[in-house]
Amino acid sequence: MELRDATDADAERVRELVRSAMTTSYALSPQQIDSIVDEEFADDQLSAAIDDDTVVIVAEDDEAPTDDGTPTVGIAEGTLDDDRGTVRWLFVDPEHRGRGVGTRLFDRVAERLRESGSERLQATAFQANTEGGSFFERQGFERVDDRRVDVADESLVEYVYVESSASGPEPTDRTGEGETSQTGAVGEETTDFPGTEMRDGTLTAPTDDGDRLYVDRDAAESGTEASFFVAYSDPDFEERFGYYCGNCGSVDAMVDDVGRIECRECQNVHATRSSEEYDDSYL
Repeated sequence: MELRDATDADAERVRELVRSAMTTSYALSPQQIDSIVDEEFADDQLSAAIDDDTVVIVAEDDEAPTDDGTPTVGIAEGTLDDDRGTVRWLFVDPEHRGRGVGTRLFDRVAERLRESGSERLQATAFQANTEGGSFFERQGFERVDDRRVDVADESLVEYVYVESSASGPEPTDRTGEGETSQTGAVGEETTDFPGTEMRDGTLTAPTDDGDRLYVDRDAAESGTEASFFVAYSDPDFEERFGYYCGNCGSVDAMVDDVGRIECRECQNVHATRSSEEYDDSYL
């Protein structure tokens, strides 16, 4: 995977990527998403950001191109205001999540902001972004504020995250977006996946009857509190059981006829998002 500075030529692909990522992970209507993409990621906006010393980084993966054949699988943007650096946007193509793209983009933007004079970093995520907050918290950030902002004629709640200490986040062994490396001995408890253990290099979760399920961390669905991960009855991921809830660790999740997933323990919810499921009054 290669990380590089964005150019004007990236504008069209960036809009496609952002629209796809927001559709998957943002609790917004298609109309709201289109408005944000068209205003915030228009050709002139990207050009202005690049010319204004804003850090705009794209990730390319030639070995796993996107459906349209382009290698761009992620983008992140950061700004510097005096000594405060802010990670404003971070998007990864939904088909390429779980491969470390988001973490590498975040680290690169943070590094560039520090090189430019940032003494303390912050990150922002809309309340409607169902996964952004948990991702930033795993990077050593904590939520300190929320505010209402106007974006593309939409009034949205934005959460503000800052580094937990002035010296920066504690180092972690990170491999994927919102994910911590889970290597270790058999039976070692994991930290970012509640109630799980490593068994022969695979993340496992217990069932109520004492059996263990095998969790595929590369097969995730967004949730309002944390992602859902596909769980299997066997370590080869052939006998599908259901879903593991990344928020509370339960494997008691129900799926309805339209693909809506809900954890019975903590009410973490994933809802499919398509134009048919929204009307003009949806917020």
